[in-house]
Amino acid sequence: MTRALILGGTSDANTLAAEIARAGVDAIYSYGGRTRAPAGQPLPIRAGGFGGVSGLANYIRQEGITHVVDATHPFAAEMSRNAVTACTETETPLIALERAPWAKAPGDHWIEVADLAAAVAALPETPAHVFLAIGRQHIAPFGEKPQHAYTLRFVDPPEGALPFEAEIIVSRGPFTFEDELELLRSRRIAWIIARNSGGDGARAKIDAARALGLPVIMIARPQLPERLQVESVAEVLAWLGHGACLGA
Repeated sequence: MTRALILGGTSDANTLAAEIARAGVDAIYSYGGRTRAPAGQPLPIRAGGFGGVSGLANYIRQEGITHVVDATHPFAAEMSRNAVTACTETETPLIALERAPWAKAPGDHWIEVADLAAAVAALPETPAHVFLAIGRQHIAPFGEKPQHAYTLRFVDPPEGALPFEAEIIVSRGPFTFEDELELLRSRRIAWIIARNSGGDGARAKIDAARALGLPVIMIARPQLPERLQVESVAEVLAWLGHGACLGA
């Protein structure tokens, strides 16, 4: 009998959870607990970390997990690596639900970099208005260039002081093209820092940057171990043996 563990925290994971619940699959939805008010789920929820590879492996054994679906953010590299190792140790089938990365389109002015440090280095020395669209866990390196006027957008209000002065927007997406145009124009944004997360939910800022001719410093995805990977909820359900239930 199938008992799936969904490593979630993304809109794709939420969609998957809804379809798995509709299909009647026994499953648990796990998220890291970084968002204080996560979206509600139709499945039993587990919040917080597992305690590394050994903790995840123990959880898989104790809960009788037969399948693991990694539907975490494309940049949640540590969790994804832990899942590969834990599933190998416990001989548990693993599949990754990962949206395709964004592809550069005509009119895009991308500066493609490998990591956060390279993104900081790519910013000019001359003060400018910068939109940091990378999540609150990753902003600290930009304290090396405090001369810029940063705009940050978080799902939750920040806890404690930030490493540099910034304008904070607390809002939950997805955001429309018009929303992003207004943000970039009203705050006189000259540079955008983004991670290549892919998908439609966060793409509007990239389209708005193209429309305004703004440069985007685009951070590449981290390298992960080889694993079975698909891009759609339907493929995950088929892998679990419930493909015919999608949308039923």
